[in-house]
Amino acid sequence: MRRTRTALLSVLALLAGLLSLQLTGPAPRATAAPTTFTHPGVLVSRGQLDYARTKVQAGQQPWKAAYDGMMASSYASLSRTPKPRAVVECGSSSNPNYGCTDERQDAIAAYTDALAWYFTRDSRYAKKAIEIMDAWSATITDHTNTNAPLQTGWAGSTWPRAAEIIKYTYDGGWPNAGRFATMLRDVYLPEVISGAETKNGNWQLVMTEAAIGISVFIEDRTSYDKAVNTYLARVPAYVYLTSDGDLPKPPANSSIDTKAEIIKYWQGQSTFADGLSQETCRDFGHTGWGIASIADIAETSRIQGQDLYPKIQERLRQTLGFHTSYENGATVPSWLCGGSVKKGIDEVTEVGFNALHNRLGIAMSNTQKYTEAHRPSGTDNYFNAWTTLTHADNPS
Repeated sequence: MRRTRTALLSVLALLAGLLSLQLTGPAPRATAAPTTFTHPGVLVSRGQLDYARTKVQAGQQPWKAAYDGMMASSYASLSRTPKPRAVVECGSSSNPNYGCTDERQDAIAAYTDALAWYFTRDSRYAKKAIEIMDAWSATITDHTNTNAPLQTGWAGSTWPRAAEIIKYTYDGGWPNAGRFATMLRDVYLPEVISGAETKNGNWQLVMTEAAIGISVFIEDRTSYDKAVNTYLARVPAYVYLTSDGDLPKPPANSSIDTKAEIIKYWQGQSTFADGLSQETCRDFGHTGWGIASIADIAETSRIQGQDLYPKIQERLRQTLGFHTSYENGATVPSWLCGGSVKKGIDEVTEVGFNALHNRLGIAMSNTQKYTEAHRPSGTDNYFNAWTTLTHADNPS
């Protein structure tokens, strides 16, 4: 009887332990990919495009000025000749620059032509976008040198935006759409989904943006989920909140974990405040790229029905407000970057501002002042393009 009782207690203890592990163990990794992907669904949805198109047709601002600026740009030229390369080689600061600028700008041109097609219904623009995408998908095999991951992220963020609009709204056909998908899957995705934990955060964020956009276009749920998990780990390591504690969170899977290493990684900044970014004391330009990708990824996730904004909106709100306050003329305190910052966040606020202020009703006075003063946004010639046109005050 005693042995039976002892055995029974052992079994009960084991069951209790398993139950405790189930209840208190590590949180499962996010599974965010939708059962069915929404198309077009990378950064802009059909509803957003229709809303903006209606505004342009009515001649309303700021959409009409944004549209006019886009159509007047060289990226909308129907005489553009794509310049594809088999191997795009990009060193630090794009030196050497063997196809780096050409690739980024051809990707922006394809996206510009895709937007132009949607707004005008002039098939010449759709055909030009297809011509550019076909030229690259028939040619490129690799990215090399030190900036290869970043370059792949820049171009890889833009290509799927163009491809989504053309494949799912142009009824004239795109025979090589499958080849373009193969290019994204084989040439771009392996480079951007591998991570860049010890690089400045804008690297991994734009690489993750590319990975998510590519995953939507090729309908790869596994890669989408992996990219989302990377994103949810990287955003807290890029934007600080006081709730994080005395120090910012270190990048996941990196060797950066001591106080000294974290401060060095944050450009020598040792005092932390809500909204400070890992690259603030480097310059606002690179910081803006990181912020743009944070918003872009959340926007795509919302279109796909798996809204990530609730998970990152406080960090996005704080970092937009923090940086635009100084862009708007606030005095830089002595504790911040030695009392001097390098401004130039550029035209990266529309997507995040629209999502948080217009859709969620969050007051964002600094961001609103900056965003409205810099309309219409154009393109940075890297991966940000025409967001006043596509996202300004857009409820869709």
